[in-house]
Amino acid sequence: MTSSSTIICENFIAELNEFIEYQKPDGIFVLVDENTKKFCLPLLLQSEKLKNCQVITIPSGDENKNIHTAIEVWNYLSSHGATRRSLMINAGGGMVSDLGGFAAATFKRGISYINVATTLLGAVDAATGGKTGINFMGLKNEIGVFAPADKVLINVDFFRTLDDKNLRSGFAEMIKHSLLDSREHWKNILKFNLNTIDYELLKHRVAESVKIKEQIVEKDPKEQNLRKALNLGHTFGHAFESFSYSQHQPVLHGYAVMYGLVCELYLSHVKLNFPKEDLLKLVTLAKENYGKISICCDDYEQLYELMTHDKKNVSDTINFTLLSEVGKIELNQTATKKEIFECLDFYQEM
Repeated sequence: MTSSSTIICENFIAELNEFIEYQKPDGIFVLVDENTKKFCLPLLLQSEKLKNCQVITIPSGDENKNIHTAIEVWNYLSSHGATRRSLMINAGGGMVSDLGGFAAATFKRGISYINVATTLLGAVDAATGGKTGINFMGLKNEIGVFAPADKVLINVDFFRTLDDKNLRSGFAEMIKHSLLDSREHWKNILKFNLNTIDYELLKHRVAESVKIKEQIVEKDPKEQNLRKALNLGHTFGHAFESFSYSQHQPVLHGYAVMYGLVCELYLSHVKLNFPKEDLLKLVTLAKENYGKISICCDDYEQLYELMTHDKKNVSDTINFTLLSEVGKIELNQTATKKEIFECLDFYQEM
């Protein structure tokens, strides 16, 4: 996958039409969830190329990113004449692009698909990079394949339909990308005002964030080495997210990642001398914009158990991506159970 696969749209419909004209599919299937069907599908259907498309609607929410929903999509494709020359358009956030990409990549051993990112999180995270998947047995993205979209279209105007929480959820992944990249991008992210969104500025920040991710993915498409950097904040973050679902108090993915970043930058400070000043800046950002997930010491064992299922682990060792400095990535780091509990203490006390 190269950077040319992603377009930050200036004229969304024209760019969508151009790609469909180039692809010349024998049928088009548009996958939406209940939210994007209401808020975003009407704009897509302004395209003359989608005049005869078929719309597949799935329930919204990450709890529906499962095998049952994937089977519904496969059933629809199979019973409505989809062939290997058909095109699937996943219009939605991360849940739609993850599940839709997985369904497209596995139907008839793979049909073409594009992602139309309608959420900030989807644009900077799930839509780009070629990871697809579904949740299984209570674990995030446990089943999936690497299968890059033929094209990713990002239309910032869609983000105007998002509520405050979903904007902040997506922004957490942009925070992660800035920490992986450079002090310049970290400073730009710290200056961004989440209380009064400047959408033109947001477009530039999204473009930077996507570029950071795609440069990493291009060097390591299947996460053998450098791409593991993108998991910063996610070892703790996925555990927080799965825990929140088990408590029937789900938190958005980006919020869980933010809590994970706090823990993993603290671990970076303890083990690799990551600057305390930058750790405290992140903590302030988290407290002012993301609140906290409620945990106590009695929950530590469950959170630790969830971390042992992380896909990055080798044998019985929990694997982390850490930083020794902003932009200085340290892969394949480990921590003892005691150190992990210390990170959870730090999180509780922040």
